[in-house]
Amino acid sequence: MAEILIAGVGATDFGDHTGRTGRELFAEASSSALEKSAVPRSDVDALYYGNYMGETAERQSHQAPLMASAVGTTDLEATRVENACASGGYAVADGVRAITSGEVDVILVGGLERMTPLETAETTAALARAADELHEGRPGLTFPGAYALLADAYMERFGGSREDLAHIAVKNHANATTNPKAQFQSEIDVADVLEAPPIADPLGVLDACPITDGAAAAVLVSREYATEHDLEPTVAITGSGRGTETLALQERGELTRTRAAESAAQAAYDRAEVTAADVDVAEVHDCFTIAEVLALEALGFYEPGEAIAAARDGETSRDGTLPVNLSGGLKAKGHPVGATGVGQLVELTTLLEGTHPNADAVPDAEVGVTHNAGGTVATAAVHVLEVAK
Repeated sequence: MAEILIAGVGATDFGDHTGRTGRELFAEASSSALEKSAVPRSDVDALYYGNYMGETAERQSHQAPLMASAVGTTDLEATRVENACASGGYAVADGVRAITSGEVDVILVGGLERMTPLETAETTAALARAADELHEGRPGLTFPGAYALLADAYMERFGGSREDLAHIAVKNHANATTNPKAQFQSEIDVADVLEAPPIADPLGVLDACPITDGAAAAVLVSREYATEHDLEPTVAITGSGRGTETLALQERGELTRTRAAESAAQAAYDRAEVTAADVDVAEVHDCFTIAEVLALEALGFYEPGEAIAAARDGETSRDGTLPVNLSGGLKAKGHPVGATGVGQLVELTTLLEGTHPNADAVPDAEVGVTHNAGGTVATAAVHVLEVAK
C-alpha cells in the first residue's frame, strides 16, 4: 500500500457539549487539524465524514455538505460514512483508499456525534438500531445485553471472571487521568467496578463506555504532495483493512471470536508488511470491557482465551509489554460514535510523534494499531500507523 502521511490531527474534548451544535464541534476539530497540517483549505480534495445518529439526536440528515461548510469550503467532494460505531474508522479507510488510488492528494477525514440531546433510554434505543432489527431489535436486545452474551460465551469456553474485566476498566480510567481530552479523568478501583449497578450480567455500569459528544479530524496527504509542499509529517498510515461478519449474533458460528476484526487486521498487516509482533502500542474499541478482550485476540496479540488476563497481569498497562488504550479508550475517554475511529487515529498519531500526555509510556514506539468496531463487531476497520521514515 502507498504510504499515506498524517499531516495534522485535531479533536474536541470528549464529554457533554450541551449548548453546542455538531457543526461547531466539527469546525473546531477540523480547523485544528488543518492548522497543524499547514495545508490550505483550498487544497483539500475531499471530506470523508463519519456520523451514525445525526437524524435521531440532531434531526439532521445530509450532513456531509453541512460539515464541509463548517470546515470553510464547499469546493470539494463531501461524503458521509455510516457504519454504526465504526463510521469514523471507515471514513479513514475511505480516505486512505482515495489517496492510494492516485486520484487525489489531500483528504480531510473526520467524525462527529452528539448523543447528549437524547435521554439515556433514547440513546440506548438509537444504538440498538445498529443490530439486526428483526432478530435482535424486536425481541428487545440492546448492546449491553448483546455484549453480556459475548462475555458469558467467552467465560463459559475459556474461563475468566468479572474481576478480570474490572481490571480493564481500572487500567483505562488510569490512562485517562492524564488525558485532557477524556470524559472521565478520575481513577477507579476493582471494587468500584464490581460494586457498580448491574446493566446486563456479568456487566455493570463501569464495564460500559459513556454517552458522549465530540468530534475528531485528520488531514491525510500523499507522499508526493508532502514533498512538493515541504511538509514533514512524522507519522504515516501504512496499512488499512476492513472486515464484515453477519449482523445477527445467532447467525455466527461462534461468539468468542470477532471475525470481522480478524480479517480487517490481517489485511492491514499485509498491506503494511508487519505482523502483530511488530506492534508497540494499540488503541482498540472497548465499548464494553469484554470488547477489549475480543479485540486483543482478533488483532493477533493473544491466542483465543488468553487476553482475559492481560490487564490483570499488567501486560496491557502503560508499563506493560503492549500498552493498550493509553488515551483511556472508549471506556474512559468517551465514545461519540461517529468520531471514535478518527479519535483513535488522533490519539495514536500524537503517541507516535511524542506529543501525547502519555507518550512517555512508549518513547521508542514505531508501530501502532487502531481498531474500530461497528455494533457487535459486524464491521471493523483496522489501521497500522508507523513513524514516517
